[in-house]
Amino acid sequence: QVQLVESGGGLVQPGGSLRLSCAASGSIFSINDMGWYREAPGKQRELVARITFGGSTNYADSVKGRFTISRDNAKKVVYLQMNRLKPEDTAVYYCYADIDQVVGPRRDHWGQGTQVTVSS
Repeated sequence: QVQLVESGGGLVQPGGSLRLSCAASGSIFSINDMGWYREAPGKQRELVARITFGGSTNYADSVKGRFTISRDNAKKVVYLQMNRLKPEDTAVYYCYADIDQVVGPRRDHWGQGTQVTVSS
């Protein structure tokens, strides 16, 4: 059994910052890519940022220069530092991890989602 637990969402004013965290636990052999998606009301889920085991990253154009993804492989945690937040960043943010399990197939696992609201 693998779990991803997110934290760090909340309400912030435009221009503010938030840091999301997502910790993986359970029957994990190794973790490949990790990342964050978001889903705003009435919109499709979109990739926000992704990071490989080796630290290579890619970002959605809408967040480049404002968001930074990082990970701690020893702790099995991925972070998303969000700066200069805009109202259009409001969404539920989901972390994911491509995991090789001790028992079972390699597959993506998802967190439960954390709400980020940017509003004055």
